[in-house]
Amino acid sequence: MANALDGTVLRRLKVAGGLSEGQGKMLRARLLLRLAPAGRVPDSIAVPAAAAVELVHAASLLHDDVIDGGIVRRHAPAFWTQHGIPGAILLGDLILMKALDLAGRTTDDRLVGELVHFAGEMCNAESEQELLLRGGDADWNQCLDIDRRKTGALFAFAAGAAGGGDAPLRLALQEAGYGLGTAYQLADDLLDVAGNDRAAGKTIGRDRARRKNTAATSFSGDPAELAGQARDLRARAVEPLRNWPDIRAAMDEYCVLDFDPAVARLLSN
Repeated sequence: MANALDGTVLRRLKVAGGLSEGQGKMLRARLLLRLAPAGRVPDSIAVPAAAAVELVHAASLLHDDVIDGGIVRRHAPAFWTQHGIPGAILLGDLILMKALDLAGRTTDDRLVGELVHFAGEMCNAESEQELLLRGGDADWNQCLDIDRRKTGALFAFAAGAAGGGDAPLRLALQEAGYGLGTAYQLADDLLDVAGNDRAAGKTIGRDRARRKNTAATSFSGDPAELAGQARDLRARAVEPLRNWPDIRAAMDEYCVLDFDPAVARLLSN
């Protein structure tokens, strides 16, 4: 990530708003790097792909904070609050282009196309949530579908990239990634309505303030039940990998060491 951003304006800024390389939970990169050895994907492909998906995620956060009016990100002032809305939008675009360039520098010629596809799916879901659902009526299934595409898409890219040239495995990994990403977004939706800024490390409560329909705002049951839904989705996410025991074991390791603690922190806030 540092090499990809070297020479850009970000390198000359003293405050990066919590978006410099190595910050955040890095869940998408960790997913790919945990799975890659089992999928026999070399570091020369896995590391750039992991960095690329984290850069796409970082770009989306720059734009999200502008859209939502978030003033805190990763326990630091949101980038736009210090460098302005135009600066945040332009830097997000720049980081996105650097991510695509990085993905294109590997020997896996599928990566760029897949990154464009899954990032586009993320953008489409966010646009649907903003332009079609905000302020109106949205049911649970609609919001769950948004979560799958909005957050699950980049998890799907990260997992699928560990499948190498095995097409059935790649598809199974993508489906597993969708499940994990949806579970994570469910927990994050719940955090926005029931957490606090200090624990979350970001501005929360903006969904309700902006009349943004999410799984949490559309859910009529007890919040503890919604947390249970997130845990159930995480448990089912590994089912597509039943025919690949080595990959399944690597995914279980990721869930126990990386994903579960991150989700637990969200649900405990």
